[in-house]
Amino acid sequence: MSINSDFKKKLVSKELLMGTFIKTPHPIIVEIMANAGFDFLVLDAEHAPFDRTTIDMMIIAGRAENCPIIVRVPSSTSDWVLNVLDAGAAGIMVPHVKTAVQAELISKSTSYGIGGRGFAGTSRAANYARRSMTEHLEKTYGEVSLICQIEDPEGVINHADIAAVDGVDALFIGRADLAVSYGYTNFFAPEVTEMSNKILGNKNTSTGLYCPPSEDLTALHAAGGSLFVIGSDHSLMTTGGAILSQNFNKFRSTKDIIK
Repeated sequence: MSINSDFKKKLVSKELLMGTFIKTPHPIIVEIMANAGFDFLVLDAEHAPFDRTTIDMMIIAGRAENCPIIVRVPSSTSDWVLNVLDAGAAGIMVPHVKTAVQAELISKSTSYGIGGRGFAGTSRAANYARRSMTEHLEKTYGEVSLICQIEDPEGVINHADIAAVDGVDALFIGRADLAVSYGYTNFFAPEVTEMSNKILGNKNTSTGLYCPPSEDLTALHAAGGSLFVIGSDHSLMTTGGAILSQNFNKFRSTKDIIK
């Protein structure tokens, strides 16, 4: 079983999975974070400066470390979806999915067939032509995960219909955008929590959300969440650096007192 198919199997069976966002466009970051023990990593091409070549190198690094790589694409246009999946990504996370019709179009773009994903038999996803066309077509469905982000009022209203679309493997709540779209300034607002819990409890598909590193996951898991993206390389570096600085400043102040 490939790392991508293993990830999808765990995702759809609602096993607890933990990943983090990667916002630094360099493969060394993937090597480091993969060895930290995450179940998967999400390259944030929506909010960070990723291009096709960088994504390709980072997916190579992930595969070398047996870590599934999801790419949060900036849009669901066919060029982004095709390039990312041909590079061997375990799947895509698509921002601002608002309707079932939109989800159906995205799902179609991840699959081979009429009007769907263009076929290339010499891509990394196709094992560089070591798979026959028949084998690759048969295996692809079990290797590509589609995660739809719910982060708009329309998406909240339609989340159950989106979850029911064939090919949608998970709903992922973007609480920050959701809060902003409703006019709240805090994604821990009770109203956002209520909406999030309702989506997390959807029975048609797996669900999850972004969490800061300090958040207690107990209630979110109890509500139905199983896919957790916790922090990012940026937030983890910022937090780790701040702790080191604080501890050293305490040490320095102690030495100054002794002097």
